[in-house]
Amino acid sequence: MPAAVSPSSSTAARPAPETLHPALWLGHQLGRQAVDAVASGFPELDAQLPGGGWPRRALTELLLPHPGIGELRLLAASLAALQGSGRLVMLFDPPAPLAAGALVQLGLDVAQLLVIHTRAATHAATIPAADSLWAQEQALKSGHVGAVLAWLPPRLRAERLRRLQLAAQAHDGPAFVLRESAAALQPSAAPLRLALSPGGADRLSLRVLKRRGPPLSQPLVLDLPPVLCEAALRRVQAPQPVGDLEGAIFVNLA
Repeated sequence: MPAAVSPSSSTAARPAPETLHPALWLGHQLGRQAVDAVASGFPELDAQLPGGGWPRRALTELLLPHPGIGELRLLAASLAALQGSGRLVMLFDPPAPLAAGALVQLGLDVAQLLVIHTRAATHAATIPAADSLWAQEQALKSGHVGAVLAWLPPRLRAERLRRLQLAAQAHDGPAFVLRESAAALQPSAAPLRLALSPGGADRLSLRVLKRRGPPLSQPLVLDLPPVLCEAALRRVQAPQPVGDLEGAIFVNLA
């Protein structure tokens, strides 16, 4: 007569969900990534992200009340690490001119930035940029970029974001889309959604709206790299020669 199998032993023998498929996880646990994630540079944030960092082959959606609250400082450490491995960082439609001095202080190499402009300034706030979304899809599918950051037009249709998520599945690196805070009320195909808000001087408050795992009840407050010192700030704000970002590559598709 075969020996009875206790519930504890049968549970122990059960394979972990991620061994069956990388998109599976237990409801009480964070999802695990089959491919290593990219460390964010904030250990307390990595502890709350499935895989222990920014996911590869998936879209990360950052929701902001307005640009300039610290989103680039949040991402700078991971972007600099990718550049350190020889990979390019691509920026789509940043909402304001980039300050080379600030980027360098954050550890970024402007020579490994590719800045793409796809929307005319007079229409950027009202007309969806089909060219921008198409270019983002091609960048994600190309296999030649370390990270993609895209500031998306407002009121983006859900199917367009779904297309970006499908393209991101072929991208061996993080892919970030930055959108308005009101988009939190809309469904999203992005597996990871974070809502950002100012948390004080050089601090950022972060709420996890969606992740592969249980919800996070309390927001995280992160200490960001400090803003430029007063002398450096004066240099950045002073009129700069045309060659300020000459090492970066700019493409205007507008």
